[in-house]
Parts: sequence; C-alpha cells; structure tokens
Amino acid sequence: MPRPIILGVVGDSAAGKTTITRGLVRLLGEEHVTHIAADDYHRYDRKQRAERAITPLHPDCNYVDIMEQHFSEVHAGRAILKPVYNHKDGSFGPPVYVAPRQFTVIEGLLGYHTEKLRDSFDVRVFLAPPEELRRQWKVDRDCSRRGYTTDQVLEELDKREPDSASYIRPQEQFADIVVAFKREREDQRDLDAEITLGGGLDHPDLAPHLNGGDEGLTLTEGESDQTLTISGDIDPEYAAQIEEVIWDRLHYASHLRSERLGEFTVGTKLERSESLALVQLLIVYHLVTARASVALGAEGSRVEDREAESARESESDEKSSDDRESEGDPEPDAVSS
Repeated sequence: MPRPIILGVVGDSAAGKTTITRGLVRLLGEEHVTHIAADDYHRYDRKQRAERAITPLHPDCNYVDIMEQHFSEVHAGRAILKPVYNHKDGSFGPPVYVAPRQFTVIEGLLGYHTEKLRDSFDVRVFLAPPEELRRQWKVDRDCSRRGYTTDQVLEELDKREPDSASYIRPQEQFADIVVAFKREREDQRDLDAEITLGGGLDHPDLAPHLNGGDEGLTLTEGESDQTLTISGDIDPEYAAQIEEVIWDRLHYASHLRSERLGEFTVGTKLERSESLALVQLLIVYHLVTARASVALGAEGSRVEDREAESARESESDEKSSDDRESEGDPEPDAVSS
C-alpha cells in the first residue's frame, strides 16, 4: 500500500487554517483523511504558559522533537499515540491513537520550523492574511467560541506579536503555496486571494486561459515563483472555467469532483467563495498528483524528490557501467603467456 500523502497548513492563529482544511477533507472524503493539529504538541497548558510568561507560538512552548518524530512516522505510514490539547479550557486530554489514511492534513503554528519537520510534507501551504484582517478573525473566533472578551484577545495578540515575527511568519519562505486572503469589500464571500506559487512543485499552467485580468484573474511571473491573484468578485462562470481546466488535468480523479469547494460558515449560515474554491482546488491538484506519483513507485511529486531520484538513477547507471567494464576482457598485460 502506498504511503500517505501529507499536507501541511501553517499560519498564525486565526489565519484561516481550519477553513481551508475543512473543505479539503469534505472533498477528499473524511474516511480517507487523517487530521492532526500541531497545537496538540504544546508543552504547557494555558495556566502554565501564563505563569511562565511564554506564548504557544514560541518553539520552547512546544515539543518540537516529538512533532518531528510523529510527523516522520505518519509520513512512513505508521500510527502514533498523539497528545491532545483542548482549546476550550486550555488543558490537556488523554492521548489518542492515530493511524494515517490515504491523506493526512497537519495544521498548526510551527510545522515548517525545522528541516526535519519540513521533510515530512508533500505539499506545504502557508496562510498569510493581512494582520488587520487576521486580528479581526481572531477576535470574532475567540470571543464566540473560546470564551474570551475582546480586550483579552487584543491583549494576547500584542503579547504574541514578537513571537509571530520571530517564529511564525519566517516559515512562509518554506511554503510551496502562500495564500493571502484580502478584504477589499465588505462581503466575506468577496475576499480577494493572492496566491504565491513557489518552485517546490510543478503547478498547473493557467496562463493560456487567463484574459489579462479583465475577468478577475491575473498571473504575474517572478524570478522563482508566480503570483496568481483572484478577485473576490470574479465572475462565477469564469471561475468555473478555470476550475474545469484544473479538473481536466485530474481526469484520473474525476470521482472527487464536488460542488462543495469554497464553502464556509458565517455564524450558522453556509456561504461560498469563488476565490476560496480555487485555492482549495489548487491544493487538491497537488495532493492527488503526489498520490499518483507515489502509487507509481516514486518518492513523491516534489521537485527535489525527482531531482534526488534522478541523481540516484544516474549514480546507479554509472555503477552498472563500471561493473560491466570490470567484467570485460582483461588488460593485455594481465594475460598470462
């Protein structure tokens, strides 16, 4: 059985990690996806953090070494006994047995903090909304779901800012896909999405299908990456055409097609965002591509995986050539008379 495909979704608190992953799990099928929250690897509970004046964003507040070990085990297809952190009251629960399925989604704060952590992921996504928008999302979430007051949330955000700058935001450089949702309009369904596509993966070529940005989609080429900008008010029919282009490249996974991409909730109301749907489909594209590569015997679909595999094949060919030469006719001066 092929090893599981591992997706990392990293970003600061309330950056939108759960919104992104929830749609992916629905699309891939809950029975095929294992979800791991890196917050479960906190070293201290909420009371202990307050006593030590340390934030959960600091590496010293997390069992990074256990994260490295567990993520590596999951990458290899082996089960783990995962710790549990309860956000509602800031306490720890009993550990749970977690077995990887076809896909494993790991979301959290410090997923790309070390090279060993980064090596566990087939696809690395980083969420980088503007700070003003993220702070608003955090106030809304923590006040409605976690029992905080607005003043408490804002005070905590200010305390966390130095660690955000030192440990969270620098991880953006290691991502294959950086997503920045931006609010240019009041309606949350109309958030713009700026997507930076890095060189670690081969992204689908959308350039031939863009119309100069007139319909809400532009692609800017950089030296080592591309930036895809999706307007929040993109025409739904045009967005559907772009989705179709990506699905055509996933013809072997047509069973995954769903109308539920881009769904999110505001309070108890279900909404849909075209920009969110395209972001989620791009991520699905890479997950399915990676799974196909692994099923065919490759290490993965990352550029460095292919380069390493090519280097191994070249080394093997050279060794075989040397072996054949050594097994050929002996040199003339080595022939006995």
